[in-house]
Amino acid sequence: MTVNDDVLLVHGGTPLEGEIRVRGAKNLVPKAMVAALLGSAPSRLRNVPDIRDVRVVRGLLQLHGVTVRPGDEPGELVMDPTRVESANVADIDAHAGSSRIPILFCGPLLHRLGHAFIPGLGGCDIGGRPIDFHFEVLRQFGAKIEKRADGQYLEAPRRLRGTKIRLPYPSVGATEQVLLTAVLAEGVTELSNAAVEPEIEDLICVLQKMGAIIAMDTDRTIRITGVDQLGGYNHRALPDRLEAASWASAALATEGNIYVRGAQQRSMMTFLNTYRKVGGAFEIDDEGIRFWHPGGQLKSIALETDVHPGFQTDWQQPLVVALTQATGLSIIHETVYESRLGFTSALNQMGAHIQLYRECLGGSDCRFGQRNFLHSAVVSGPTKLQGADLVIPDLRGGFSYLIAALAAQGTSRVHGIGLINRGYENFMEKLVELGAKVELPGKALG
Repeated sequence: MTVNDDVLLVHGGTPLEGEIRVRGAKNLVPKAMVAALLGSAPSRLRNVPDIRDVRVVRGLLQLHGVTVRPGDEPGELVMDPTRVESANVADIDAHAGSSRIPILFCGPLLHRLGHAFIPGLGGCDIGGRPIDFHFEVLRQFGAKIEKRADGQYLEAPRRLRGTKIRLPYPSVGATEQVLLTAVLAEGVTELSNAAVEPEIEDLICVLQKMGAIIAMDTDRTIRITGVDQLGGYNHRALPDRLEAASWASAALATEGNIYVRGAQQRSMMTFLNTYRKVGGAFEIDDEGIRFWHPGGQLKSIALETDVHPGFQTDWQQPLVVALTQATGLSIIHETVYESRLGFTSALNQMGAHIQLYRECLGGSDCRFGQRNFLHSAVVSGPTKLQGADLVIPDLRGGFSYLIAALAAQGTSRVHGIGLINRGYENFMEKLVELGAKVELPGKALG
């Protein structure tokens, strides 16, 4: 996008109605692409969305000698890692700041080349995502790490060895790091307090297809028995439940009716329960889920985010926009990212009544309760939203601003919409298909 294209004019007050499709999950597809590095044969990944994170990983794979080409069907990638090689540091550094996914290249590159370089990392500014823990995990496998001015240089003088790791928090990124490193390490790795999100299970399915031996216990323990070699895989990525929920919240906030083709009930059951409690309606069939506002008043709720199988933090921000239209007081307790409620200041600017608190409200105590973070919110509704100038802070917060602008009366100028490309495929086209009145300055879209 050019600088001018990074601003979107949104004329609010029109219900979103129609059908859109969600493809493979942003939190799985780039990681499955990294997994292809571990193989000795080509891999085929289907249902791949056209999002920035996918393009970043594709570029990094190509820098390391992996051939990446489109497959036979739309949304299919074929990755051939048979000629993996070291990449130029300056080329890798050109990707710094655009994604945090390069950290997951460490294990595969250590196995394939014996060394890796990781530049500075970006991602959404929603709270601490300490990468130091990733490096500590790699040290436990036997990696040597040297901090340099332009990033981290890693070496594996000998084959990495299995180890016992207990995560202080069931982090998705740390769990992915262990999985991608342990599958070719010598011996058994036992990971306790692991993340068990559906995207983690799907990554395990990918690795098992390649020849890995991975067992998941019911107590968040994952055991990986290292093997000497992995092959390729043929896999269809699970659909993006986080994007599906975002469109569901948009239907609710704008009093609309959206059929999300590709959405699946199983991975969204916690969200669907909450959606129904708020007063939203949905209908499930074999191809997707229809979400709509059935009329009448929405109900206020108490909501606490948590790791899977709890209410996902990425579902929280879009739903909060809909809760500004619910009658009464809704209580939100964010337990995953300490700064994720910062986006509410812009909603207040639009007319919402949202108060943030440092205390743990409406649920159990969490790790942020004694650390002075504004991580709880009380939303008082319903309130009429008015158009405003908005600057997108992060991926889910940005989509939430779009929902608020669409639900508001009047016109909003939304700045930084390029960030939404990280996780929402063709979101501008989808908005137009749903009847949104949006335009890039000087170029009407819908």
